[in-house]
Amino acid sequence: MGSVWHKLLLTTWLIIRGADMRKEEKTRRTYERILSAAIAEFGTKSYDSASLTTLCNENQISKGLVYHNFKNKDELYLKCVEKCFCEMTAYFRRMESKAGSMGENIQNLLNMRQKFFQENPYYCNIFFNTVLQPPEHLRREIGVLRQGYDKFYTDYFRALLQEVHLREGITADTAMENFLIFFEMFNGYFQSKYYGKKDMHALMEDHEVNVSKILDIMLYGVVKQEEGKT
Repeated sequence: MGSVWHKLLLTTWLIIRGADMRKEEKTRRTYERILSAAIAEFGTKSYDSASLTTLCNENQISKGLVYHNFKNKDELYLKCVEKCFCEMTAYFRRMESKAGSMGENIQNLLNMRQKFFQENPYYCNIFFNTVLQPPEHLRREIGVLRQGYDKFYTDYFRALLQEVHLREGITADTAMENFLIFFEMFNGYFQSKYYGKKDMHALMEDHEVNVSKILDIMLYGVVKQEEGKT
């Protein structure tokens, strides 16, 4: 009798567990479906232009499901931003390689970024919106989400600096500080009122075309040093 009762309990537990697992899988798939739709929405529009109503209508998703999985538009947007930066960073770590001069290695990194964006066009729009036109009320949260990405870049540049001869009086820390200042100023330049009148696609093209040129000038200067002069 005890054995029969034990088998009955085990069978009942397995049925309940199976139902729970199917429910968890359904919940996961629903969450991923909403997130995928949101990446497409934010990946083709700015934060302000993106609409949960459009997202739901174009993907046959009820607003009830969206709000069951995400608190609001901000949380959904930040999840897209988080996924963007995490996948970018993981991609760079897989593809990372160093060979040649410092300038060549930096260009290689920029080429990797462009290749990633070609393969993931939605992330391209999300990335540049967070860098060039971030929602003001979400700046702090975005800064936290991109810490892993920023650390990769910092570590990459620091490793490159270990392989070159720096000018007298310039330490690796000083060089890194100036790199960070450069990127802040460069991105700030593209956030100016002049560029604010351009569409995001034009901003992205200008940014990518000019970043490598400015980096080259920063590394090697603009004035040719005359022989015998310091």
